[in-house]
Amino acid sequence: MKKIWRGFVRYWKETDKFLLLLCFFCSSYSVVLMCGIHNSGMATIRAVQMQIITSIIGLIAAVVISSFDYHFLSKLWKLYYPVCVGLVILTYFFGEQRVESVDDQAWLPIPFLGINFQPSELLKIAFILTFALHLEKVGDDIKSLKNLLLLCLHGAIPVLLIHFQGDDGTALIFLLIFLAMLFSAGVQWRYIAIAGAALVIAAPLVWLYLMSDDQKLRILALFIPDLDTNGILYQQYNAKIAIGSGGGFGEGLFIGEHVYVPEIHNDFIFSFIGQSLGFVGCMSVILLLFFICVRLLMFSRRSNDLLGGYICVGVFATIAFQSIVNIGMNLGILPVIGVTLPFFSYGGTSVTTLYMGIGLALSVYIHNKDHLFLDD
Repeated sequence: MKKIWRGFVRYWKETDKFLLLLCFFCSSYSVVLMCGIHNSGMATIRAVQMQIITSIIGLIAAVVISSFDYHFLSKLWKLYYPVCVGLVILTYFFGEQRVESVDDQAWLPIPFLGINFQPSELLKIAFILTFALHLEKVGDDIKSLKNLLLLCLHGAIPVLLIHFQGDDGTALIFLLIFLAMLFSAGVQWRYIAIAGAALVIAAPLVWLYLMSDDQKLRILALFIPDLDTNGILYQQYNAKIAIGSGGGFGEGLFIGEHVYVPEIHNDFIFSFIGQSLGFVGCMSVILLLFFICVRLLMFSRRSNDLLGGYICVGVFATIAFQSIVNIGMNLGILPVIGVTLPFFSYGGTSVTTLYMGIGLALSVYIHNKDHLFLDD
């Protein structure tokens, strides 16, 4: 017992306490929100219980992962990356829908436990590690067209896998993680310009031949606010009403009645924050996520090697882009594409894997000798 306590004390001295406390506070905040949603009758007590359990599991996973050197973890990619890809492929055959109204079959059942998990969330962690390792090996040769194409192929694998799975929201997050890590590696601006021009040319073709009517409707709603408010846009329409009704300080967490928003405990938890805690509550959530992102960028900037820096950028991109897209969905300035709010939305797999990402960033912090400057 004494050895365990000494180990914990030593870990607490070496790790970044500020980042851990920020994440812990976000999770605690989330549990309180779940209690409020449950009190309103829009979530079961199981949602509250699962949020507590998965947050604890996630914290433990972050501590365990950060105890391992990230160089060692990246070298094991031949073990975990094929498994993660294989699990995503299994969803094509055995996948289940979390919500009947959506087309994605992104979930796999865990036998005998009666719960499902989302393999694409695990693939995010595997991708960040493998792509960071790929970028480190390429180094300054990223200017070579051959190496850049190979990097693009590496990034295209998860994006296409998740797209064909039907989960375009998660596919977009993968794409943004890829772009952020590639940009941090110093890809030349001429390639960025070429990619931008290709995107502009391809956009009309994508709109005409690849996008479904539902996807087009979600985008058109950004410019025509009253379009189909009782149909596919009902969720986003009610979310804006909920946020607007909260005012400066909100109507209260446990008032008993809130505006009904489908998936309010998940993708649309920000609308509940807006109604129950108002502008102050919304800003507190944004600031918490902002400070987590800033801390991750600090780790990246001060990493002793490129591998550690790229890993931290990948974790940063995951949290930053998911936050931006989710809040944009709730505010009606971005289309609804099924992206969770990091640490706050209900979801066992997403919460646990977010903490795994935090564990990777903490590994970079702990296993870099010059990290103590951050405590100044």
